[in-house]
Amino acid sequence: MKPLIILSIPWAVSIHTVTAFIYSGLPGRGFWLTAIMAPRFLASAFASGPALLILFCLILRRFGRFDAGEKAIQTMAKIVTYALATSIFFVLVELFTVFYSQIPGHMHHLTYLFAGLEGHQMIARWMTLSALAAFVSLTLLIVPRWRRNETFLALACIGVFLSLWIEKGLGLVITGFVPSPLETITDYTPTGPELAITLGIWALGLLMITLLYKIFISIRKGNE
Repeated sequence: MKPLIILSIPWAVSIHTVTAFIYSGLPGRGFWLTAIMAPRFLASAFASGPALLILFCLILRRFGRFDAGEKAIQTMAKIVTYALATSIFFVLVELFTVFYSQIPGHMHHLTYLFAGLEGHQMIARWMTLSALAAFVSLTLLIVPRWRRNETFLALACIGVFLSLWIEKGLGLVITGFVPSPLETITDYTPTGPELAITLGIWALGLLMITLLYKIFISIRKGNE
């Protein structure tokens, strides 16, 4: 397993970097045209990924009679803390750069994202929830006594995953198209096929994880 673990490190960095380059290499989309896009992808990935792993570990401890160990869980919690703080910092850097420079084409995207633009506030409401979840989760994770509390840690991890899912799933993609190059604003509502495809992907992923964990727990019980 060790070679696979070592190989997964550059893979993790390269996958998120290439994904970010797909966005940031489009000159016609000012919201994505930023060199910090790749670091933002990496920071949010290293926050949301371990947060989801921690939730799986807590679920297995309660229902699967498998304990990953307090040390391992707390180590991942510290990774989530640093990565989430870095992700928030990168967003604040973007806000400072755009609004200090006062470039209208860039300001419109972030205004639409966080405050709404010309009465269009659907995404801004989602981003308000994302920001609240991020800051509350960061507070719970920064304080060591709260981070070591299993209930607070679970709530913080749920908040981290929810916050970054909203930021990258809704905020990042949709805001890149609004306003359009012709300064038009079109609210986006997911269609039935899009919802079905998304639910199917999530269902397939959860099915695979469930099967793999069941195999792992069965083998471990057999060895014991």
